Amino acid sequence: MTTASTTTRTTVTVSGMARTPGWRVIPALIAALIVLVPMVYLAVRAGEIPFEQLISVLFESRALGYTLNTLALAVSVALTALLGGVAIAVGMSRGRFPKPRLWLVLSALPLAIPSYLASYGWLVWWPTLSGFWPSWALLTAVTIPYVILPTAAALRSVGGDQERVARTLGKKPFEAFWVATWPQIRPAALAGTLLVFLYSVSDFGLVAMLRFHTLTWGVNAAYSASFDRNQAAVLALLVVLLALIGVLGERRVRGQRQFTPGRSKPVGPRPAPLLRRVLMALALTPVVVGVVVPLLGLGVRLLQVETAQSVDVGRLVEATLWTVGVSIAAAVAATVVALPIAALAARFRGTIPRAIESLGYLSHALPGIVVGLSLVFLTLRLLPGLYQSIIVLVFGYTVLFMSKSIGTARASVEGVSPTLLMVARTLGETPFGAWRRVTLPLALPGIGVGALLVMIATMKELPATLILRPTGVNTLATELWTRTLVVEFGQAAPYAALLVLIAAIPAMLLSGARSEKGGPA
Repeated sequence: MTTASTTTRTTVTVSGMARTPGWRVIPALIAALIVLVPMVYLAVRAGEIPFEQLISVLFESRALGYTLNTLALAVSVALTALLGGVAIAVGMSRGRFPKPRLWLVLSALPLAIPSYLASYGWLVWWPTLSGFWPSWALLTAVTIPYVILPTAAALRSVGGDQERVARTLGKKPFEAFWVATWPQIRPAALAGTLLVFLYSVSDFGLVAMLRFHTLTWGVNAAYSASFDRNQAAVLALLVVLLALIGVLGERRVRGQRQFTPGRSKPVGPRPAPLLRRVLMALALTPVVVGVVVPLLGLGVRLLQVETAQSVDVGRLVEATLWTVGVSIAAAVAATVVALPIAALAARFRGTIPRAIESLGYLSHALPGIVVGLSLVFLTLRLLPGLYQSIIVLVFGYTVLFMSKSIGTARASVEGVSPTLLMVARTLGETPFGAWRRVTLPLALPGIGVGALLVMIATMKELPATLILRPTGVNTLATELWTRTLVVEFGQAAPYAALLVLIAAIPAMLLSGARSEKGGPA
């Protein structure tokens, strides 16, 4: 009798899809709304600005120039990454490169280097490097993997029959690719291009080091130099507006994937040796520009005698401890906040779960400098005791990076069979008890992967850290930034080297975790 009634109460079915219970919705909704807090308050703050001052900020300050610089840089980087990334992905897939897995790993390497570290490495060689073109070249190099990797993955799952038929009907190779293959890989390529655009709009460290004045530079300058921070709020909203335009634009042109399943096979004869060498050189260019040259610059600085003499060991250790400490705290906080959203999205479909999950991912489009600025306004107005505290700093990281934890946690929860939950319920467990004792332990490895992703992102984060860190707290990223800003490249080298080393530890753990799950190592 007890078993029967318990079975009647359960909301979990074998298929895993059922009516959404309130005890799942409420914590997930609270977690998703946390992401909106900084944005809502920033909009309220901007709404309080007198109209005359708003017009003055928009048209009489340098806001227009910052906006045009940001648009020019983001659009040019996105277009270059789209053209170059698709060409490299097609070259790796169709050019029949030797050791294709090695080429894929090489193409992903620029993602491991923070953009400001790449600019630091180049400034070691050319201290006068500055302006639009260096910013364009370096941002393209460090962001192009966002296009290469999804496009290459899409190409692997696309059958080449349509393209082969097009070529037998007299189409030239590029025409056959354009009419048969491009419509199938376009959504993946444009989704990667959107990430490049958002990254370029929100980047601060790289453009600031290269002295190219974009909106993020303007936000930081207005925040640091003026007691009246209304100008910073307006500029921050312009950053968000550009990000939203990018998201809407990508959705408009992406279209639906016209997928023709099949195993990717060579289309046409093997490319000529000269063309293959050109494609290989093109694929190596981002690795050389975004990884090899910066790391060589860092290595040269580390080996110089004056660098060793200028190292402040105590300050270096303190910055390392702060970096590790806040990264662990952010990983735990982001995972705790993301888990209710992931658990809801994994087991239930419908308007409410989809809306809550979308809100959770919204933080992915928020620049760090915008989140930092909005939390400053919020704490000064409502909670002045928490201004520039570790709590607010970790909260800022949670808002920025919890979307990285949602995806992996959701996939792990989906991987747990609903049948196991039903068995636990029939044995008398409550819904939460069954979830805690069955789902959580089985999904824990995947949840841990999400936490590692948050740790890596937190270690490298710069603009929000500069704004939100308590007085006297310095991470490796802020120390590197401070010393580079005053052209102390030698003193910055140890901080840059340690940042690379400690960020590699969770990256290696992440690689091991994915290998155990059968994913790519």
